[in-house]
Amino acid sequence: MVRTAADTLVEQTAKMKYVLVTGGVVSGLGKGVTASSIGVLLKNCGLRVTSIKIDPYLNIDAGTMSPFEHGEVFVLDDGGEVDLDLGNYERFLDITLTRDNN
Repeated sequence: MVRTAADTLVEQTAKMKYVLVTGGVVSGLGKGVTASSIGVLLKNCGLRVTSIKIDPYLNIDAGTMSPFEHGEVFVLDDGGEVDLDLGNYERFLDITLTRDNN
């Protein structure tokens, strides 16, 4: 049997798994640190890990919101102003995220 690049891509996609950490809109429960910690454990098991933060507000840059509405802001290497949790993800997982991860 001859294997093609498409076969390999299908196999890699089939193996992709997601871990969701949710807690509603309540801030300060430790969801970001929990997600980062789980990511470190998975990475230490030899898996490739990345993080995505999904906030409940659409098309709004965290840097333009009031600190009372959003809290602290983290600035990514590409200039994206995002939730502080993405800073935790970068530090814990030793990865570089972009505004697309928000």
